[in-house]
Amino acid sequence: MRRAIFPGSFDPLTLGHSDIIQRGITLFDEIIISIGVNADKKYMFSLEQRMKFIEDAFKDEPKIKVLTYQGLTVDFCKKVNAQFILRGLRNPGDFEFEKAIAHTNRKLSEIETVFLLTSSGKSYISSSIVRDVIRNGGDYTSLVPDTVRTL
Repeated sequence: MRRAIFPGSFDPLTLGHSDIIQRGITLFDEIIISIGVNADKKYMFSLEQRMKFIEDAFKDEPKIKVLTYQGLTVDFCKKVNAQFILRGLRNPGDFEFEKAIAHTNRKLSEIETVFLLTSSGKSYISSSIVRDVIRNGGDYTSLVPDTVRTL
């Protein structure tokens, strides 16, 4: 079984994330959307809300699981028997950042990172932009899946 994790904070889930997940489903037998928990980070949405956004968005997709984890991503991969880490790239800055992480993960383990380019119509979307739009009372609905539009 080709199992991948798609790690992130998903604060909140965006159409960019959904794009990578939907396209990743065609490559893997299972994708575990892995919400990293960092006690030092301040989130806009609770862990429960973020899990619900994702679970509701993919409720009809049997190849998707949603789990949380703490610590090193490669350790979580080993725990859930995932051979791949799925990551999305929006721009050259993402590539440089993600490349360093992928090289480090590869040094620490046998786990391969698979990169997908975000679709051009969604490459400008990030969770931080969505949070800023929400904080300032803007219309964020064209940036997130329906499950997040319940705010």
